[in-house]
Parts: sequence; structure tokens; C-alpha cells
Amino acid sequence: MKNIAIIDDDRDIVDLAAFYIEKEGFIVRKYYSGDTFLNALNTYRFDCIVLDIMLPRIDGISILKFLKANERTRNIPVLLLTAKGSEGEVIQGIESGADDYITKPFSPKVLAAKVKAFTRERDVKAVIEKGNIKIDFEKYEVSCSGKNVKLTITEFKLLRALLESPEKVFGRDELLEIAWGDITSPLDRAVDVHIRHIREKLGECEKHIKTVRGVGYKFSEELD
Repeated sequence: MKNIAIIDDDRDIVDLAAFYIEKEGFIVRKYYSGDTFLNALNTYRFDCIVLDIMLPRIDGISILKFLKANERTRNIPVLLLTAKGSEGEVIQGIESGADDYITKPFSPKVLAAKVKAFTRERDVKAVIEKGNIKIDFEKYEVSCSGKNVKLTITEFKLLRALLESPEKVFGRDELLEIAWGDITSPLDRAVDVHIRHIREKLGECEKHIKTVRGVGYKFSEELD
């Protein structure tokens, strides 16, 4: 069974979220502070992390940055819990590598559905090479001109969609649905933030991702 971590200093929220996530067949481990969760990383491997931004002693953004900087934890999906109206924190979280967010007060059923979506077994086993980019769907690996590129799961989903349909122009709404599904829509700026991160990580291969002004993005094997 898969391990899910929930980190929030509100025990009622943790217990309620855990109840619904456990109903989906997961093992849920509860943490009420950032330091207790970080200590647990030495013992458990997690398949998804639900992380509150506002935590005592160590805030959620600091924990997120630690997770994404660590080779062992960087590919674990992280779903942020945020306070209503905290758009700045959401953007900061996305820019720090969060895969999604949900705003308090939230539906525990929606939270459980998001966790389930992030941990769904990969059913496509293939390797695609387009231009100078190679993407392995089974291993969740990406390379540019033979050099390994570290992407988050959300970034991987977006790049995969672009590579699978070269020259097709994807609108932002379409990319939102590809990356986050139809459970809830994140901020419109989230797509642009993730595309910018993908380009930065791709280095010399970033020119394969074209901006179509006023519409969205596409992948092209041709380099201008």
C-alpha cells in the first residue's frame, strides 16, 4: 500500500483528511509540525505529501524547497494546503516545485481525489524522442541532448503532452486540464509558471517549446 503524509498543525483537519484518504486504500501518516515530518523521511518513503504552508517552526515553503532539492524526495508529488486569498503563497509554492494546491476550507473528498490522481499507476510504457529531447514515460525521465533533466510530475505531464502532439497549439485551459484534471482549476498563471520552469531546466532544448501569442504553447522539432 502507498504511504501518504499529511502535515498540518490543525489536528481536526489532519484527522478529517486522513479519514477520506484512507477510504481510498492508502496508508496515511500524520504530522503536526514540519520537524517531525522531516525526521520521518529517514524512516518512510512517501508516494504523495499533503503540506500546509503555515506551520510552526518550519514553514511549508521551506519544507517544499528541501524536498525538491533532495534527490531522494524531489519527485514525490506535493499538494499544498493554503489559506483563502493567499494567492502570493500559492505562486511561491508553485515556483518552489509544488504540483498542486487546495484552499482551506476544502472538501476532504476533493483532497482525496487529488491524492488518488497523483498516485495513480502509470499505464504507459514508452520512450519518445523529438528534436533533442528524449522522454521515458515508464521511468519518468527526461533528457536534453543526452543530459538528464529533473522535472516535477506536473512539469513532466505538460512536456509529455507537448511532445506527443508536435506542432499542435495547446491553449492554457487545455494544459490546465492535462496537468490538474477537472477536479479544480488552479490559478491561470500556473501554466505559464510551469512552462517557464520547464524551459529553464531544458537549457539548450528550451527553444523547442514555442509560445503562440494570445493562445498558448506548442512543441516544434524545428529550432529558430
